[in-house]
Amino acid sequence: MSATVFAIAAAVALGQVFGPKQLSVESAKCAACHQQDNAGLVQQWGASRHFGANIGCYECHGADPADADAFEHYDQSISVLVTPKDCGRCHAQEAEEFAGSHHAAGGRILGSLDNVLADVVEGNRAMETPGHPEGVAASAVNGCWQCHGVEVRVIGDGELDPATYPNSGIGRINPDGSEGACNACHLRHEFSVAQARHPDTCGKCHLGPDHPQKEIYEESKHGIAFFGHLDEMNLGSPKWVVGEDYWAAPTCATCHVSATRTQPITHDIGMRISWNNRPEVSTRPELADAKMGLPGKNVPWQVRRGNMQDVCTNCHAEQWVENFYEQYDALIELYNEKFAKPSQALYALSLPLKEVAAPFTTEADWSYWELWHHEGRRARHGAAMMAPDYTHWHGTYDVAKNFYMQFVPALRGMIRDGESSGDPARVEAAAALRAKLDGVLSSDDHKWFLGKTDPAELERRRKAQEEFKARYDGD
Repeated sequence: MSATVFAIAAAVALGQVFGPKQLSVESAKCAACHQQDNAGLVQQWGASRHFGANIGCYECHGADPADADAFEHYDQSISVLVTPKDCGRCHAQEAEEFAGSHHAAGGRILGSLDNVLADVVEGNRAMETPGHPEGVAASAVNGCWQCHGVEVRVIGDGELDPATYPNSGIGRINPDGSEGACNACHLRHEFSVAQARHPDTCGKCHLGPDHPQKEIYEESKHGIAFFGHLDEMNLGSPKWVVGEDYWAAPTCATCHVSATRTQPITHDIGMRISWNNRPEVSTRPELADAKMGLPGKNVPWQVRRGNMQDVCTNCHAEQWVENFYEQYDALIELYNEKFAKPSQALYALSLPLKEVAAPFTTEADWSYWELWHHEGRRARHGAAMMAPDYTHWHGTYDVAKNFYMQFVPALRGMIRDGESSGDPARVEAAAALRAKLDGVLSSDDHKWFLGKTDPAELERRRKAQEEFKARYDGD
């Protein structure tokens, strides 16, 4: 008898307090068979808490024969997909919280402007499958869909369309109507809490030019402390309460998910976020939740900030926390008022001047997109997570460079073309855009670009430079 089969037999004999008295006959048969074909899968399950609680293959994969993705397998009705609705049979609170989160709604991005890039600009419809006979873009299938999720399509007798499965995108749209994939964070079949709490898990999706939270974390003192004290993090602790079970450093989970001494675990990662920094202009999270019909619409940002500050105060004094938030809020207001709102208004006025209506066909399209979607997000997320290089050099520096050296020149070119077009509608649109651009550049935030800096401000900066030289260029 192999070690794995012996362990299965032992699990049948030794019932657990918080699980079935013994492993089901169905699950024992599954494991014995899969040990031959998928030994690694069975070993992962054997190392899990599910195994210790006599929760096996059938308890998770068993399906009602009427389910859209059910099929008969060795006289049992099963489904390959295990959805949040399935997990919710045992983990009801976690599933409910997750269902109300932006994570679970991640698949709704599939009709957004982001996907125009993947589907049209980068891709084509050359990947034809039974579920997508009209074709889909392989760039989307292998890129966007793998993080955001996709609508999983069943093409017969439990067989899943190859364009939509395998997929563990956090907002996967499942055949049973549920949204999300628990295994996006809790990798099967071990479902290790230590793995789920490690920043690398979040880094599967939260990295790159438009949302580099993983890289930002690694630059921050939080990340430096984590990697310097990894052996002190106690990541496998069942309880894992900050300040009690570990205190060397926080991880992504510490701040956004895990328990403190005064608040429980939450699977709605928006409940500790006081700014939504995803859109063109940062907004409060309850407003974003309302647009998506999420229950968080009733939770004001002040409550969410209090939840996060409760996490912070396990390691930081009250003054430290309050002052940090003043710095953070100031950066968000700077970005919103100096760049985001003016560029949003300017871009809207530029659209009637486009020769081709399709998105991403002008320099203004691309520069505006990257200004908020890439550079603006990096600046905002960098400030949120205390990474100065991402806030400045990868953030506000790139925002400013794009705005002045790419976006504004692109708009000026469109104005000139419109004015000389002879088309009354385009001439009128060009006049409106010129008036707005002149107003923006003449404002206190931007008039330096026109050489109109106030003399008093020039004198202040001249004195500051002299003081700098005297301090560092002297004997």
